[in-house]
Amino acid sequence: ALVRGLCQTYVEMFRNIPVLLQLLLWYVVLTEVLPPASEPLSLGNFFLSKGGFNFPIPVWAAGQFWAAIGLLIGLIGVWLYRRDYSAVNLKILIPAGVLGVLLGWSTASYLSDRAIGLLIGGMGIGFCLNAWLRHASVAAARPAHVGKGLFWGALAGFTSFISHAGGPPVNAYVMRLKLKPILFTGPMAVLFFFINMAKWLPYAWLGLLDLRNFATSLVLLPLAPLGVWLGVRLARRINPALFYRLIRLGMFLTGCKLLWDGLR
Repeated sequence: ALVRGLCQTYVEMFRNIPVLLQLLLWYVVLTEVLPPASEPLSLGNFFLSKGGFNFPIPVWAAGQFWAAIGLLIGLIGVWLYRRDYSAVNLKILIPAGVLGVLLGWSTASYLSDRAIGLLIGGMGIGFCLNAWLRHASVAAARPAHVGKGLFWGALAGFTSFISHAGGPPVNAYVMRLKLKPILFTGPMAVLFFFINMAKWLPYAWLGLLDLRNFATSLVLLPLAPLGVWLGVRLARRINPALFYRLIRLGMFLTGCKLLWDGLR
Protein backbone atom coordinates (compact mmCIF):
# COMPACT_ATOMS: atom_id res chain seq x y z
CA ALA A 1 0.00 0.00 0.00
CA LEU A 2 2.85 2.38 0.81
CA VAL A 3 4.67 1.73 -2.47
CA ARG A 4 1.41 2.05 -4.40
CA GLY A 5 0.68 5.37 -2.71
CA LEU A 6 4.15 6.74 -3.47
CA CYS A 7 3.92 5.68 -7.12
CA GLN A 8 0.47 7.21 -7.47
CA THR A 9 1.71 10.48 -5.96
CA TYR A 10 4.67 10.57 -8.34
CA VAL A 11 2.45 9.91 -11.36
CA GLU A 12 -0.06 12.58 -10.34
CA MET A 13 2.70 15.13 -9.89
CA PHE A 14 4.61 14.51 -13.12
CA ARG A 15 2.19 13.01 -15.66
CA ASN A 16 1.28 16.41 -17.14
CA ILE A 17 4.89 17.62 -17.27
CA PRO A 18 6.66 16.93 -20.57
CA VAL A 19 9.39 14.30 -20.32
CA LEU A 20 11.98 16.71 -21.75
CA LEU A 21 11.23 19.20 -18.98
CA GLN A 22 11.52 16.47 -16.35
CA LEU A 23 14.93 15.45 -17.71
CA LEU A 24 16.04 19.09 -17.60
CA LEU A 25 14.84 19.34 -13.98
CA TRP A 26 16.82 16.30 -12.87
CA TYR A 27 19.86 17.52 -14.83
CA VAL A 28 19.80 20.85 -12.98
CA VAL A 29 19.42 19.15 -9.60
CA LEU A 30 22.31 16.74 -10.20
CA THR A 31 24.71 19.25 -11.75
CA GLU A 32 23.90 22.56 -10.06
CA VAL A 33 22.08 22.03 -6.76
CA LEU A 34 24.17 19.23 -5.23
CA PRO A 35 27.63 20.10 -3.80
CA PRO A 36 30.84 19.15 -5.65
CA ALA A 37 32.44 15.76 -5.08
CA SER A 38 35.23 17.36 -3.01
CA GLU A 39 32.68 18.71 -0.50
CA PRO A 40 29.88 16.11 -0.39
CA LEU A 41 26.77 16.33 1.72
CA SER A 42 27.49 14.00 4.64
CA LEU A 43 24.76 11.77 6.03
CA GLY A 44 26.72 9.79 8.62
CA ASN A 45 28.79 7.31 6.59
CA PHE A 46 26.88 8.16 3.39
CA PHE A 47 27.85 10.98 1.02
CA LEU A 48 25.81 12.73 -1.67
CA SER A 49 27.34 15.04 -4.27
CA LYS A 50 27.50 15.78 -8.00
CA GLY A 51 29.67 12.69 -8.23
CA GLY A 52 26.78 10.53 -7.07
CA PHE A 53 25.79 8.66 -3.92
CA ASN A 54 28.75 7.08 -2.12
CA PHE A 55 28.88 4.79 0.89
CA PRO A 56 31.44 2.43 2.47
CA ILE A 57 31.33 -1.27 1.65
CA PRO A 58 29.99 -3.11 4.73
CA VAL A 59 32.62 -5.09 6.63
CA TRP A 60 31.51 -7.74 9.13
CA ALA A 61 33.69 -8.04 12.22
CA ALA A 62 33.70 -11.15 14.37
CA GLY A 63 31.26 -9.76 16.93
CA GLN A 64 28.78 -8.64 14.31
CA PHE A 65 28.96 -12.08 12.71
CA TRP A 66 27.57 -13.49 15.96
CA ALA A 67 24.90 -10.80 15.96
CA ALA A 68 23.85 -12.05 12.51
CA ILE A 69 23.59 -15.61 13.80
CA GLY A 70 21.68 -14.30 16.81
CA LEU A 71 19.27 -12.46 14.54
CA LEU A 72 18.47 -15.62 12.59
CA ILE A 73 18.11 -17.68 15.78
CA GLY A 74 15.81 -14.99 17.19
CA LEU A 75 13.65 -15.01 14.06
CA ILE A 76 13.25 -18.78 14.24
CA GLY A 77 12.67 -18.57 17.98
CA VAL A 78 9.92 -15.98 17.57
CA TRP A 79 8.10 -18.40 15.26
CA LEU A 80 8.59 -21.49 17.43
CA TYR A 81 7.68 -19.67 20.65
CA ARG A 82 4.75 -17.76 19.16
CA ARG A 83 2.36 -19.43 21.62
CA ASP A 84 4.74 -19.64 24.60
CA TYR A 85 5.68 -16.24 25.90
CA SER A 86 5.00 -13.87 28.78
CA ALA A 87 3.34 -10.80 27.28
CA VAL A 88 3.68 -8.82 30.52
CA ASN A 89 7.45 -9.26 30.63
CA LEU A 90 7.92 -8.63 26.92
CA LYS A 91 6.05 -5.32 27.16
CA ILE A 92 8.63 -4.28 29.74
CA LEU A 93 11.80 -5.88 28.39
CA ILE A 94 11.59 -5.16 24.64
CA PRO A 95 11.38 -1.32 24.90
CA ALA A 96 14.03 -1.40 27.62
CA GLY A 97 16.34 -3.60 25.52
CA VAL A 98 16.04 -1.35 22.46
CA LEU A 99 16.67 1.69 24.66
CA GLY A 100 19.79 -0.03 25.99
CA VAL A 101 21.05 -0.59 22.43
CA LEU A 102 20.56 3.11 21.66
CA LEU A 103 22.41 4.01 24.86
CA GLY A 104 25.26 1.70 23.87
CA TRP A 105 25.34 3.31 20.42
CA SER A 106 25.59 6.81 21.87
CA THR A 107 28.40 5.87 24.29
CA ALA A 108 30.31 3.28 22.22
CA SER A 109 33.25 5.59 21.57
CA TYR A 110 33.72 6.28 25.29
CA LEU A 111 33.52 2.76 26.71
CA SER A 112 35.73 -0.30 26.58
CA ASP A 113 34.09 -3.63 25.81
CA ARG A 114 36.67 -5.22 28.13
CA ALA A 115 35.56 -3.04 31.05
CA ILE A 116 31.91 -3.81 30.34
CA GLY A 117 32.75 -7.52 30.16
CA LEU A 118 34.46 -7.32 33.56
CA LEU A 119 31.45 -5.55 35.06
CA ILE A 120 28.90 -8.01 33.69
CA GLY A 121 31.11 -11.01 34.48
CA GLY A 122 31.49 -9.94 38.09
CA MET A 123 27.78 -9.21 38.32
CA GLY A 124 26.85 -12.64 36.94
CA ILE A 125 29.22 -14.48 39.29
CA GLY A 126 27.97 -12.45 42.26
CA PHE A 127 24.35 -13.17 41.40
CA CYS A 128 24.98 -16.92 41.19
CA LEU A 129 26.99 -17.07 44.41
CA ASN A 130 24.30 -15.12 46.22
CA ALA A 131 21.59 -17.46 44.89
CA TRP A 132 23.54 -20.58 45.86
CA LEU A 133 24.42 -19.33 49.35
CA ARG A 134 20.85 -18.18 50.07
CA HIS A 135 19.24 -21.26 48.50
CA ALA A 136 17.28 -19.16 45.99
CA SER A 137 15.85 -22.32 44.42
CA VAL A 138 13.36 -22.58 47.29
CA ALA A 139 12.48 -18.86 47.34
CA ALA A 140 8.98 -17.78 46.33
CA ALA A 141 8.32 -16.58 42.81
CA ARG A 142 8.08 -12.83 42.32
CA PRO A 143 5.67 -10.97 40.03
CA ALA A 144 6.82 -8.90 37.07
CA HIS A 145 8.16 -5.51 38.18
CA VAL A 146 8.20 -2.58 35.76
CA GLY A 147 11.09 -0.69 37.33
CA LYS A 148 13.38 -3.69 37.73
CA GLY A 149 12.41 -5.02 34.30
CA LEU A 150 13.23 -1.71 32.64
CA PHE A 151 16.59 -1.52 34.42
CA TRP A 152 17.73 -5.08 33.68
CA GLY A 153 16.29 -5.03 30.16
CA ALA A 154 18.08 -1.78 29.31
CA LEU A 155 21.31 -3.16 30.80
CA ALA A 156 20.90 -6.30 28.66
CA GLY A 157 20.51 -4.23 25.47
CA PHE A 158 23.44 -1.99 26.45
CA THR A 159 25.85 -4.84 27.23
CA SER A 160 24.68 -6.82 24.21
CA PHE A 161 25.60 -3.89 21.97
CA ILE A 162 28.96 -3.16 23.63
CA SER A 163 30.30 -6.64 24.40
CA HIS A 164 27.68 -9.17 23.17
CA ALA A 165 26.96 -10.18 26.77
CA GLY A 166 23.29 -9.36 27.25
CA GLY A 167 22.31 -12.70 28.78
CA PRO A 168 23.46 -12.29 32.42
CA PRO A 169 21.60 -9.01 33.14
CA VAL A 170 18.25 -10.19 31.82
CA ASN A 171 18.71 -13.59 33.49
CA ALA A 172 19.14 -11.81 36.80
CA TYR A 173 15.64 -10.38 36.39
CA VAL A 174 13.74 -13.27 34.78
CA MET A 175 15.12 -15.99 37.06
CA ARG A 176 13.46 -14.35 40.07
CA LEU A 177 10.06 -14.75 38.42
CA LYS A 178 10.30 -18.57 38.58
CA LEU A 179 8.55 -19.05 35.24
CA LYS A 180 8.09 -22.42 33.58
CA PRO A 181 11.12 -23.27 31.41
CA ILE A 182 9.14 -22.76 28.19
CA LEU A 183 7.90 -19.36 29.43
CA PHE A 184 11.47 -18.46 30.40
CA THR A 185 13.08 -19.32 27.08
CA GLY A 186 10.24 -17.97 24.92
CA PRO A 187 10.51 -14.32 26.02
CA MET A 188 14.30 -14.57 25.84
CA ALA A 189 14.16 -15.58 22.18
CA VAL A 190 11.74 -12.78 21.34
CA LEU A 191 13.65 -10.17 23.37
CA PHE A 192 17.03 -10.88 21.78
CA PHE A 193 15.46 -10.96 18.33
CA PHE A 194 14.42 -7.33 18.83
CA ILE A 195 17.74 -6.41 20.44
CA ASN A 196 19.69 -7.90 17.51
CA MET A 197 17.37 -6.17 15.05
CA ALA A 198 18.05 -2.87 16.79
CA LYS A 199 21.83 -3.33 16.46
CA TRP A 200 22.13 -3.25 12.68
CA LEU A 201 21.61 0.45 12.00
CA PRO A 202 24.05 1.50 14.78
CA TYR A 203 26.62 -1.05 13.59
CA ALA A 204 26.37 0.25 10.02
CA TRP A 205 26.50 3.86 11.22
CA LEU A 206 29.64 3.19 13.28
CA GLY A 207 31.29 1.31 10.40
CA LEU A 208 31.50 -1.96 12.34
CA LEU A 209 30.27 -4.34 9.65
CA ASP A 210 32.78 -6.68 8.05
CA LEU A 211 32.03 -9.27 5.33
CA ARG A 212 35.23 -11.23 5.87
CA ASN A 213 33.46 -13.69 8.18
CA PHE A 214 30.44 -14.05 5.93
CA ALA A 215 31.55 -17.51 4.76
CA THR A 216 31.61 -18.71 8.38
CA SER A 217 28.09 -17.36 8.82
CA LEU A 218 26.88 -19.32 5.82
CA VAL A 219 28.42 -22.53 7.16
CA LEU A 220 26.78 -22.16 10.58
CA LEU A 221 23.39 -20.85 9.44
CA PRO A 222 21.90 -24.31 8.70
CA LEU A 223 22.67 -25.35 12.28
CA ALA A 224 20.68 -22.46 13.80
CA PRO A 225 17.16 -23.85 13.10
CA LEU A 226 18.18 -27.28 14.45
CA GLY A 227 19.58 -25.75 17.63
CA VAL A 228 16.48 -23.64 18.26
CA TRP A 229 14.15 -26.60 17.60
CA LEU A 230 16.08 -28.81 20.03
CA GLY A 231 16.00 -26.00 22.60
CA VAL A 232 12.21 -25.69 22.35
CA ARG A 233 11.71 -29.45 22.75
CA LEU A 234 14.04 -29.51 25.75
CA ALA A 235 12.30 -26.51 27.38
CA ARG A 236 8.94 -28.32 27.12
CA ARG A 237 10.25 -31.45 28.82
CA ILE A 238 12.97 -30.49 31.30
CA ASN A 239 12.36 -30.51 35.03
CA PRO A 240 12.07 -26.85 36.22
CA ALA A 241 14.45 -27.35 39.16
CA LEU A 242 17.11 -28.85 36.89
CA PHE A 243 16.48 -26.11 34.32
CA TYR A 244 17.22 -23.33 36.79
CA ARG A 245 20.32 -25.11 38.10
CA LEU A 246 21.65 -25.30 34.54
CA ILE A 247 20.78 -21.64 33.90
CA ARG A 248 22.71 -20.55 37.00
CA LEU A 249 25.65 -22.78 36.08
CA GLY A 250 25.71 -21.35 32.56
CA MET A 251 25.46 -17.82 33.94
CA PHE A 252 28.35 -18.51 36.35
CA LEU A 253 30.55 -19.95 33.58
CA THR A 254 29.70 -17.01 31.30
CA GLY A 255 30.73 -14.62 34.09
CA CYS A 256 34.02 -16.48 34.53
CA LYS A 257 34.70 -16.29 30.79
CA LEU A 258 33.97 -12.54 30.73
CA LEU A 259 36.28 -11.96 33.68
CA TRP A 260 39.00 -14.05 32.06
CA ASP A 261 38.74 -12.14 28.78
CA GLY A 262 38.79 -8.82 30.59
CA LEU A 263 41.81 -9.58 32.78
CA ARG A 264 44.12 -11.37 30.37
